[in-house]
Amino acid sequence: MRSCWMQDARFPEIEPYDSGMLDVGDGHQVYWECCGNPAGKPALYLHGGPGSGFSPSQRRLFDPDAYRVVLFDQRGSGRSRPLASVPDADLSANTTAHLIADIEALRQLHGVERWTVLGVSWGSTLGLAYAQAHARRVDALVLALVGTTSRREVEWITRDVGRIFPREWSRFATAVPDSLRHLPLADAYATLLFDADPAVRDHAAREWCAWEDAHVSLTPGHRPNPRYEDFEFRLRFARLVTHYWRHAAFLGEDQLLRDAATLNGIPGILIHGRYDVSSPLDTAWQLSQRWSTSFTSSRRPATVVATGSSPLLLAP
Repeated sequence: MRSCWMQDARFPEIEPYDSGMLDVGDGHQVYWECCGNPAGKPALYLHGGPGSGFSPSQRRLFDPDAYRVVLFDQRGSGRSRPLASVPDADLSANTTAHLIADIEALRQLHGVERWTVLGVSWGSTLGLAYAQAHARRVDALVLALVGTTSRREVEWITRDVGRIFPREWSRFATAVPDSLRHLPLADAYATLLFDADPAVRDHAAREWCAWEDAHVSLTPGHRPNPRYEDFEFRLRFARLVTHYWRHAAFLGEDQLLRDAATLNGIPGILIHGRYDVSSPLDTAWQLSQRWSTSFTSSRRPATVVATGSSPLLLAP
């Protein structure tokens, strides 16, 4: 396995050769698709957010001649149903444990014994959680914009990063009404996003997504993300992000760091850009200190690559 950050370089556009909806229970259906080489090395892509869904451009992260890639929209997002944006959305069956079970259901559906897992941002948290729960099913892990969604990291992204973006953070924090300011910001916004008044919900979604755009804006040439202009997207995205953040990904505190040694023997690469301040770089560093692996016959620490922000490509 080889991975690299490359500026403006991805594999050619590609269409899926198969797709479908998988009933995963709890009233949820998950959209999935396969692209690349049907006889290639199995691989799985885990999108960020939570709630963003995957995009066609993410098919291009994998060498289409080498990999048989499965991509899917996690519960409540993308083409999966029901969406987290519906007025009466019930998120009780949308937890990390549920998503891990969905991944296993997809693996079994596609007859995969073991696969390479690529997770980006929130997908790195989910990739770590899945690999620690099902280490025998993972050939290799590639994690970019690394985070574990711990309470420390949620505090970082909702408050501490405000020291870098003070004007934007002030707007983000003061958008919360006085009646909710005793709550952590993720909890306060989660409450607003389910308010009975649609105008309150939309205002909260707009402000949450404006903050999301702010703390990823250090990359040279950054432009506001156009997906936040869509009412449905910003509501489901903000609902799912706050849902997972307020519960620290439904994991024990520092669980993914504490149990990182269960990954020993799985080749891994951790990639975190210096512009990627949304998650502290020391998370990837601490993880690398607890997770040893082998790319060849010698054992060495999992690699932390600190670069700018640009696409990740996988080739054999």
